[in-house]
Amino acid sequence: MKAAQRARTKPRPRDPENAPPDGIDSFRAQHLDLATREIMSKTGAISVLVNDSESPLAWLARRKGRDGRTMISPNQFIAGEKLRADFTRGHLSPRVTSDWSAPTGRSRRFAGGAGEMTDLVIASRQRVQLAMEACGPEFSGLLMDVCCFLRGLEEVERERGWPLRSAKIVLQLALDRLARH
Repeated sequence: MKAAQRARTKPRPRDPENAPPDGIDSFRAQHLDLATREIMSKTGAISVLVNDSESPLAWLARRKGRDGRTMISPNQFIAGEKLRADFTRGHLSPRVTSDWSAPTGRSRRFAGGAGEMTDLVIASRQRVQLAMEACGPEFSGLLMDVCCFLRGLEEVERERGWPLRSAKIVLQLALDRLARH
């Protein structure tokens, strides 16, 4: 009986086509929507591994409506992802853990101050601020929630007390204004 159980539980040979990438265990990989993308860098095109299920915008860009078109256009998707990239580069996410980066002999008063910000961080923060001003108070909160904090549309509707499926329409309008900016 034990031999029969062992025969049933024998590990299957790994399929190289469906094997998870290095550094990601197979259990975690089955819950991710991983894809390889080509991006341009200073040295040329490089391949990066991205999780398409991470962003609500990526989900909307892949999903098709009743008319057969994607729920958001490529221009809307690019505008939202640029906002998210600037938000991330500008270190605008709230801290959820302790800051262990400052050495013990250093004053906490100066940790994370303007003297430590690079030009990239400052420029990214300015782009986020200008984009939010261009979109106005009507759309800026929704764009921050969906594009930057990666909240789902159902969650946004529930928090704001909006009718079902209304966040998608408002998000499309907000992304249009963002893309125009």
